Amino acid sequence: MPGRTQVRSATVIAGLAATLLLAVVAATSFGAVAVGPGQVVSAITRALAGRTLVPAEALVIELRLPRVVMAALVGMCLAAAGVLYQALFRNPLADPYILGVSSGAGLGAALAFVVGGSGALALVAPPVAAFVLALGTIVLVAGLATRRGVMQTLSLLLAGVAVSYTLAALTSFVLVLQRQQLSRVVFWMMGGLQGATWPQCAVVAVMLGAGLAIPLARTRELDIMLLGDERAGELGVDVERTKRLILASASLMVSAAVSVSGLIGFVGLMTPHAVRLLLGPDHRLLIPASVLGGGVVMVLADLLARVVLAPVELPVGIITALLGGPLFVWLLVRAQREET
Repeated sequence: MPGRTQVRSATVIAGLAATLLLAVVAATSFGAVAVGPGQVVSAITRALAGRTLVPAEALVIELRLPRVVMAALVGMCLAAAGVLYQALFRNPLADPYILGVSSGAGLGAALAFVVGGSGALALVAPPVAAFVLALGTIVLVAGLATRRGVMQTLSLLLAGVAVSYTLAALTSFVLVLQRQQLSRVVFWMMGGLQGATWPQCAVVAVMLGAGLAIPLARTRELDIMLLGDERAGELGVDVERTKRLILASASLMVSAAVSVSGLIGFVGLMTPHAVRLLLGPDHRLLIPASVLGGGVVMVLADLLARVVLAPVELPVGIITALLGGPLFVWLLVRAQREET
């Protein structure tokens, strides 16, 4: 039986990796100018070899591929953060968007956009500001939802919604004061990956790697914490230190995603839930599988956003909300039935 389980887990993870690769090639192929999958692969190969690119290949490498890679990275960040929040709060409804963390990161990034800057400052300031406010937001929400050391599902959701609306109002206030930035930031807040560049991809990739390093090294502690704080402490886990590290890691990844893509909801809810049904609660498998699954979800969602009403392009946040909203309602109803 253990052998079968290992084979099944390896098959699922390998399947997700292959699906992500195929989704990236397919998404790069679609656009106003048709580019075949073979041309996409050829363009990537020639670019890696440092060879001169023909115009169609330059289109792939300089315009389309950065956007598709960014979509994958954003999905990976949001899905990984969703896994970590769900483990810490022992709640399958925990999600960066629902908990208000995305709104906090959005306010930080919006402030950075308004202040402005150039060069390296313009590249680094939004994710740094987003991280500070994202971390502050999740600490605030967790504090509001905790009574006598117990965190309840309904309180967590209500606190997340209340804080999210407050932060959204503050973001709108900032935009009113800086009207010249209004249209740019409003479209960004709806979720979009237009104008993604390779330097931005590099920043997000570094933040994703840094955010995953600690959780991947502490998968055993995450598994034990599902038993509750008291039991985890009895089994040798430094609960408070682990919580701080995991919250910081999750918030870092959310801030990376939000700073380049705006507010995209439900990816951190849908993906971990689906992967957990396939692989179970073992975080040694759940984290990498969710990272791959999040990349697949976002690449396909961005592709739909580009082709559903082509040549008009939808904000990708609309696509993820339409997919994730019904799932959230179903999970909420199921959670309420389990509590009664």
